[in-house]
This record gives sequence, C-alpha cells and structure tokens, in this order.
Amino acid sequence: MSQSFMIFSGPCVLESEDLAMEVAESLKEQLSSFGDKIELTFKGSFDKANRTSIDSYRGPGIEKGLQILEAVKAKTGLPVITDFHLPDQAEEVASVVDTLQIPAFLCRQTDMIIAGAKACEKYGRRLKIKKGQFLSPEETKNIVDKAVNYITKDQILLTERGSSFGYNNLIVDMASFSIMKSFGVRTIHDATHCVQRPGGLGNKTGGKREQILVLARAAVAAGADGVFMECHPEPEKAKSDASTCLELTKVKGVIESLLRIREAL
Repeated sequence: MSQSFMIFSGPCVLESEDLAMEVAESLKEQLSSFGDKIELTFKGSFDKANRTSIDSYRGPGIEKGLQILEAVKAKTGLPVITDFHLPDQAEEVASVVDTLQIPAFLCRQTDMIIAGAKACEKYGRRLKIKKGQFLSPEETKNIVDKAVNYITKDQILLTERGSSFGYNNLIVDMASFSIMKSFGVRTIHDATHCVQRPGGLGNKTGGKREQILVLARAAVAAGADGVFMECHPEPEKAKSDASTCLELTKVKGVIESLLRIREAL
C-alpha cells in the first residue's frame, strides 16, 4: 500500500515514567512483526484539561510530561504524540513530540490551530486535530483551511471521535472518513474515545469497551488511514478513561484484524 497504517497508542494520561516505558516497549514488541505495514506512535497526555470531576487526576503537567515523552522517544526510538491545550504551549510541545494533537473541544479555536500549525512548520511536525462532537465532517474543511496557511496537507491529520447523540452517547458517522479525506488530508479513527459515554457515570465518563473492535473494523473499511487507541496494562486501574481504554495485551490482535481488512480493500 502507498502509506503505512498509522497507529497512535498508549495510556490516556501519563501516570509515571515507568508505566509509559512499560507500555511503549510492549507496543513496540507486540507490533514489530507488522514491519513497515504500520507506523506506530506512542501517545500520552501531560494534562487532561477537561476531566468531568474537579477531583480527577489530570496528569504530571507539561514540564514533567514532556520529560517522560522525551525519555520514551530516546529509549524506544518511537515517535510520540501529546495534546496541547493553550496556544502558548504549542512551540514547547513541538520541540519534543512528533505529532501535536488539538483536543476535540478546542478544534474550532483559531488561535490553537494557527499556533499548532506554526510550531509544526518550525519543527517539521504533524498536526492532528480531533473533530469536535459538535461538528459535521463537512465543517472540518474550515480547520484545514486555517492550518494550510503554514503547513502542507500531508502534515494534517483529521480525527473522527464520534458525534453527540442525545445525552451521554456518541455515534460515529462512517461517511466522515470519505468526506474529510476529500479535503486532501489523512483521517484517523479514535477507536477508544468514540465508545465513551461522556459523563455517563455522573462524576465520570463511562464507555462501551466491547464496541472498540466493531467500530474500528467499520472505520478501516470506510477508509480511515489509521487508528488512535488508548491502552493500559490494567484498564480498570487507569487514572483516566478506565472504562474505554483497551487492555495492553490485546492491541496486537486488534491491529492484526484491522490490517486484514485494509489489505482486503
């Protein structure tokens, strides 16, 4: 195939350097047999700025978080990705990570997109933007139009993570992938956030982990160029998104299934 299948995987939030290293090394080992069929990027957030509860763990912060990501990158050789939440954070984040991610709730913030695109231009990075739960896929053209003033479309990734459907529920429109790809960019399926039930547990977000593979298969068949999939050695003990992150040991089986579908196309 012309391009490798992109995989962005790791814990939702960076809990410790030891955990990050454990997950990164496991992912690299599990997926090494796929060779150049895949492009693996380690994911971990230094801050979760939109937790449901004020008491929820947010992360180690930008300074410590970037140190952890830099250590993972140095030891494993894997590229890394993380979110940023303020325009002023973009350049500092881009100095370390290979892909900058704009969270869904911030996807229309012009200052965020421009700051991210400028930082990517300076450091030769990619900008991954999650389509907000409140946006149609057609509207993401406006995001692309803002970013291409500074970077090429090859540096832009649009992510489908579900659309709000009533309270505490998300639905993935599989037509989103072809619509967003028509703007000349690659698309990613957020395999774990799309099965969330936002605020579904009252003071926590719930989810339907059992639907991860079902929707991911459909997304790949619909044309997604990669998946974003959070994982954890013990999902029930994860400090963020415990109800939706995939068990670490199951990542290889999921990717194997998705590659079979992609190759069949």
